[in-house]
Parts: sequence; structure tokens; C-alpha cells
Amino acid sequence: MLELIISGIGLGIVLSFLTGPVFFALIKTSIEKGFYAGVALATGVVISDFIYMTITLFGTSLLSFESKYRMPIGVVGSVILLSIGLYYLLKKVEITYVEESSRIKHAGYFFKGFFMCIFNPFILLYWVSVASGVYSIYGELSSAQIIPFFGSILLTLFGMDTLKAYFAYKLRYRIKPKNIQNLNRVAGALIIVFALKLIYNLVAGQALI
Repeated sequence: MLELIISGIGLGIVLSFLTGPVFFALIKTSIEKGFYAGVALATGVVISDFIYMTITLFGTSLLSFESKYRMPIGVVGSVILLSIGLYYLLKKVEITYVEESSRIKHAGYFFKGFFMCIFNPFILLYWVSVASGVYSIYGELSSAQIIPFFGSILLTLFGMDTLKAYFAYKLRYRIKPKNIQNLNRVAGALIIVFALKLIYNLVAGQALI
């Protein structure tokens, strides 16, 4: 059991170094709105990961549901991602470092992180590939082994995102508005490219059916 937990922590650390639109959104939010806003966004991300991980490990009937509605879910998700990307790309930066203490605004950042991931059906494929790799190494795991192993992965991912938010927050006063503008543009461009790739993959996948 302890070996599985340690292995899960190690895998979580490795996975946490994969960068993407969520990474840039997390850093930007932490710099502009504070540590707790970044943690709220990271919480939304890890909850969406938990849902897709649960579907991957236990929900074979839900997998068929996701497959059936993959196109509309993907289209909605792509539109949301495109909107977020355009907002970041076109937003004019006038930095006022604000500590967001409102629970309502924190909830907004939570749902921002959640929806960035949950409407992306390819996150499911990501967790399927992770689970397949794990099973190829360890073989079939029992329920008593699955929970601590994959639970330690999720907790490690959340912990690493929290560290990212913390260091981005601590260094934010050393970062000039021009740097934030460039970060916005990088994040916006990555999110737009990611959304367009999602649309392409959905259309290409549909054409093969």
C-alpha cells in the first residue's frame, strides 16, 4: 500500500510539470488576483480531474454516454475555451494587484478552472492513457489499491498547483504589467490553439465514424 502511495506521488509530480492552458491561467490568476484565487481555480481543475478519473476507473456505462455525446460536449467546450482565449488575447492589461477575498469571486475562479477541463473530452483520453500505463506496469489493481494510488496522484497534482499559485503570488510584485500582458497573450494563444485542435480532432474523429 505504501509503495503504491509513493508511486502515485511520484507520478503526480511528473504529471504536474506538463504545461498547458490551465497552467498559464493558474499563474496569471495567482499574480493578478492573489493566492486564494489561484487555489480556487486549481480546486476546480482537480475536481474535474477527479470526475474524469472516476469515469475512467469505474464508469464503463458513463464512458458510452460520453462517447455518444462527445461531439456536442466538445463543441460547447471549444466555444468556451475560444471565448476565454480571445478574452486573454485581447484584454488590455492595467494591473491592480487585488486580493480577492469574496467567496463569490472565489467560486467564479473555481468554476473557471472546472469548466476549462470538464468540457474537454480529451481530458478523459488523457486519464485513460495514464490508467493504461499504470495497469501495464502494476497489472490489474483492486479497489483497495486504486483509491490510495490514484488519490495520491490527485492530491499531489493539487499540491503542486497550490505551490505554483503560491510562488506566482509571492513574486507578483516583481512582475511588470508588460510581463502580464505577454503572459495573457501566451495563455490566450495557447487556449485558442488548444480549442481549435479540439474542434479539429472532433471533426476528424466524426468523419472516421
